[in-house]
Amino acid sequence: MESLRQVMSTFATGVTVITVGGANPHGMTANAFCSVSLDPPLVLCCVSGTARLHKAVAAEGHFAVSVLCAEQEGAARYFADRSRPCGREQFAPVDWLPGPRTGAPLISDALAWLECEVTEEHVAGDHSIFVGRVLDAAPGTERTALLFHGGSFRGLADGSVTAARPDGTVSAG
Repeated sequence: MESLRQVMSTFATGVTVITVGGANPHGMTANAFCSVSLDPPLVLCCVSGTARLHKAVAAEGHFAVSVLCAEQEGAARYFADRSRPCGREQFAPVDWLPGPRTGAPLISDALAWLECEVTEEHVAGDHSIFVGRVLDAAPGTERTALLFHGGSFRGLADGSVTAARPDGTVSAG
C-alpha cells in the first residue's frame, strides 16, 4: 500500500544495526526498533520474514543492537545493501567488537549498544516482531543521532533540547 509507505515516511526514527553472532554472523540496518518495558527490560525489533537476519535471530535466539550516530550513515547504508557478503566477511569494512554476553558484533563508536535474548516472536503480516530481554546495555559516544525520515538518512540539525513542562507548555533547553 503506497499511501501507507508515504505516511510512515513522515515518522522520524532512529537508525540501528541489528546483529547476530554465532557460526554465521549477520547484520542488518533497521529502524523498526523500540523499548517495550523497563521492568523487566525488554526491547523489540521487527524483521521481514524473508530477510537473512530473520533466520539468524530465530536460530541463535539472541540479537544485538548498535544505535548509530550521524557519522555512521555509511555503515547504515552498507548493512542495508543486500549485495554485501554473507557471514563474518560482511563485518570486514566496519570496526566492531563482539558483545560480551552474546558475541554478536557491536559497531564501534555507536551511540549505544544492547544485547538481547529473544523471549517472544510474534508473526505480524510479512514481518516477525522479536521481543528481547536486555542482557546488557551500554551508552557509547555522545554524538548526533542518525535518523531516517522521508526516505532519507538525516542527522539531528541543531542538537537543541525541547522539554515539556507539567502544564503542557514547551521550553527549549
